[in-house]
Amino acid sequence: MNRTHVTCMINDDETEFLCDNDESLLDALRDEVGLTGAKEGCGTGDCGACSIILNGQLICACLAFAPEANGGTIETVEGMADGDRLHPLQTSFLEEASLQCGVCTPGFLMAAKALLENNPDPTETEVRYAIAGNLCRCTGYDKIVRAVLGAAAQMRKNPIEGARP
Repeated sequence: MNRTHVTCMINDDETEFLCDNDESLLDALRDEVGLTGAKEGCGTGDCGACSIILNGQLICACLAFAPEANGGTIETVEGMADGDRLHPLQTSFLEEASLQCGVCTPGFLMAAKALLENNPDPTETEVRYAIAGNLCRCTGYDKIVRAVLGAAAQMRKNPIEGARP
């Protein structure tokens, strides 16, 4: 079987990889690129554990074919931190104890990041709606919602903290 050559930007780095035409973007990110932050929870787009941002849109990477990323821009959870400096969402998740087993955490972080990039001052209802596609079996959602609202407030006070260099 012929493999497809994909060139794209991942977390602001030009990246190339080979993939099968029917390979999911999630599998390519994990197996071909070595970015294992996005998790496979269900493989059907129902849990949000594999959430990434592709060309500015939050998607479940398990539902996209890897060749669809060719020429595109991908943001994954690995790209949120700036070196050792965590993104305000990551810091807030830690401070609010918004994670336990961690399988769902990357997806929640990416969903929250997508929300805050489009709406820096969301209501609690807007946060709950934005993360509705992400399932967590450990923490419940109140701590996650508090973490997103806390990060939003911090990012409004210090806008540079939420920006990538």
